[in-house]
Amino acid sequence: MRLYVLCEGLTEDRFVKEILYPDLQSLNIYATPIICETKRTAGKKYTGGVSKYSKIRNELEILCKADPTAFVTTMFDYYKLPNDTPGKGSTGDIYKIAQEIETAINANLGAPGNLLPFIVLHEFEGLLFSDVTAFLGEAKADSKTVMELERIKNSFPSPEHINDSEETAPSKRILRFLPEYSKTLNGIEIAKSIGVNKIAEECPHFKSWLEKIRRLHPMN
Repeated sequence: MRLYVLCEGLTEDRFVKEILYPDLQSLNIYATPIICETKRTAGKKYTGGVSKYSKIRNELEILCKADPTAFVTTMFDYYKLPNDTPGKGSTGDIYKIAQEIETAINANLGAPGNLLPFIVLHEFEGLLFSDVTAFLGEAKADSKTVMELERIKNSFPSPEHINDSEETAPSKRILRFLPEYSKTLNGIEIAKSIGVNKIAEECPHFKSWLEKIRRLHPMN
């Protein structure tokens, strides 16, 4: 079973290649990341930093139609999702908001049977709070920093709830204690150290997405 993952940037691209792909391969599900195109000039494709929903929609429409036998999903941060994304104005519980956005995106595309939209809450770094001890080895954090990150984690219902404002997004909280932290370098190594099962254990919305994908197993 082929699975295309339309994603936001290089971090998500690596997450799919290095973490999600090995997990799904044993189920005969083969995940391929595709970074969303944002601009094309003189035959050159630009990716990353999606500012308009239309760019996401165009890519999803092409992918869903190009290979109806494959499944298509997404991996975009809610924190930086374009404001014109269907359902973005929803309010209330963050899980309800994410589900409404994902449902609205599916409806906006005409509900193709092979589309499984997924929005990361609130951003990729939120998933890293699933096990902050991973920062010790992969980001060279000291025990005091890990204690501070643990304190932040424990002040929210789940890692996916971590975000009060633009200044307190998960990545901003990490950078406050680890100024040299790099999303594309440290972030992926930390996620590898934690593993998808632990992330799913701590992050209900991520777990729901992972379970939907795993159920695509050809033998199910």
